[in-house]
Amino acid sequence: MSVSTSNAYGKISISDIAISKVASQAAVESYGIVDTVSRRFTDTLAELLKRDAGGKGVKITTSGNRIFIDVYVLIKYGVSIEAVAESLKESVKYKVERFTGMIVDTVNVNIVGLKI
Repeated sequence: MSVSTSNAYGKISISDIAISKVASQAAVESYGIVDTVSRRFTDTLAELLKRDAGGKGVKITTSGNRIFIDVYVLIKYGVSIEAVAESLKESVKYKVERFTGMIVDTVNVNIVGLKI
């Protein structure tokens, strides 16, 4: 799937993989986040085989020109989960909206584990 828009110069399509890479990078750059983690075994297998599976730990769903994002992360032990999650949501939403020019409807943060 992809999101599409058009302007005076033509049509623009952005793939879900491109969006997930931007969201994954924004997540890793956020304070308190150690890493994004794979959602499925096939993602882990693709990483082991060095095949580019897109943005690790990010699931993109699109509906029209709206984007729904699920992020799966490891956080640092001792940080405020609520503060880190809110910061992550804002960062991912801002960077994806700036990159795509589309509206990010929701960013769901799934904390898979802690890094001590």
